[in-house]
Amino acid sequence: MFKNIVKNFLEKSLAERFLLVLGIFFFMMYFVVGLCLIAMPNLPIPLLYKYRIMLGVLLIVYSFFRFIRFFNANNQ
Repeated sequence: MFKNIVKNFLEKSLAERFLLVLGIFFFMMYFVVGLCLIAMPNLPIPLLYKYRIMLGVLLIVYSFFRFIRFFNANNQ
């Protein structure tokens, strides 16, 4: 399975590889920002605890949605 992923990555053009890395970067960025919103008690923007949790969970769910959509588009 790992060999297929590497082979698929190497067959892509430079622009497609760049977009793959960019997609992975944004997935990780949304995920980390969601975790930070949940875990950090003091934020520069004052939010109530329940709103911070909801926004963090929303960002984490959105990051997985982007990852699944990106992964499905990448396999075709």
